[in-house]
Amino acid sequence: MKTNRTILTVLFLALLTIGCTKKGEPEIIPGADQTEVYLPLLEGKTVALAINNSSVVGTTPLLDTLVASGVNVVRIFSPEHGFRGGNRYDTLDLQTGVPISLLYGSKTYKPLPEDLVGVDVVIFDMQDVGTRFYTYLSTLHYVMEACAENDVELIVLDRPNPNDYYIDGPILDTTFKSFVGMHPIPILHGLTLGEYANMINGEGWLKNGVQCKVTVVEVANYEHGKLYILPIDPSPNLNTHQSILLYPSLCLFEGTVISQGRGTYFPFQVLGNPELKEHYSFSFTPVSIEGMSTNPPHKDVECFGLDLREYDTNIFKETGRINLSWLIEFYNFYPKKEEFFREGRFDRLAGTDILRKQIIEGKTEQEIRDSWEPALTQYKETRKKYLLYN
Repeated sequence: MKTNRTILTVLFLALLTIGCTKKGEPEIIPGADQTEVYLPLLEGKTVALAINNSSVVGTTPLLDTLVASGVNVVRIFSPEHGFRGGNRYDTLDLQTGVPISLLYGSKTYKPLPEDLVGVDVVIFDMQDVGTRFYTYLSTLHYVMEACAENDVELIVLDRPNPNDYYIDGPILDTTFKSFVGMHPIPILHGLTLGEYANMINGEGWLKNGVQCKVTVVEVANYEHGKLYILPIDPSPNLNTHQSILLYPSLCLFEGTVISQGRGTYFPFQVLGNPELKEHYSFSFTPVSIEGMSTNPPHKDVECFGLDLREYDTNIFKETGRINLSWLIEFYNFYPKKEEFFREGRFDRLAGTDILRKQIIEGKTEQEIRDSWEPALTQYKETRKKYLLYN
């Protein structure tokens, strides 16, 4: 079933006249901010929300905006990191009295049929960062599947993808399918969540090939590759624009003994390990930080490695590539190579066991990249079918 594109030409032209940037360009307006588009779709409907702390209208939480507008919101579906940025295990929103169903950590990661009884529409609104292993993508899949199975409509309030200016990485081998990688796509997929919802439907990835009735409220004045700095942190450990741009290259280290800075106030901006003192002068010490990381790897132990807080992330746009050299470098320097990879975790993040084996075998970065073809080019062609933006 094709997406019902609700933004009319007249509305789009009107939006072009407001909110210009300093460079004279029209302001990028996320779907959630376009209440005039989707509030009419909710009149007389019973509504559930798949949202988190990034689901805002301006600076006001989407839930609060809808309740104040008289929308009948009966349930919240909460993903990884929880709702409102507080206790991820809350089962009731104390401000509105709306019950919360916890999706992340549940047996199915999926809304239960009983949670959708009487629900007419589910609104999905979360800020993605454009990588396969960022779990809001998997939550979208399961919400779509539950909606399709229970004959509930889904409205996606689309948001920009801050890493959509390049597409790179090995294509996931479905043998390694997990919640950090469900579909045969590269590490960087180059889509917004609205476009990705179209791909999930179009490629028949939902269980038993079911189709979800999806309406996408598109981002106004947006095109792929356009700079967008997120107005709110998408998750506790992606707390700067720098960390968001480094994340596609650094997340693979979560499947190794190398710290990515969890337990510091600059996560995903540094790399290090206690065993590497002779190779690096920069160091940091992970500690317990409430709300970010209470038991980080190498807690209270000094780690030596790289400080990437001033790294020029423009290189990702210039090359169209994630950085593999850091992964190869740290493996080569680490003295206990048999302990470097947390095999299962790394392979799930990489979407394959081939990358780990290539690094162990001493393959060059170019040899590794060559092995991603022709699958990577084929994915890029498939992606074109689902684009909503230039």
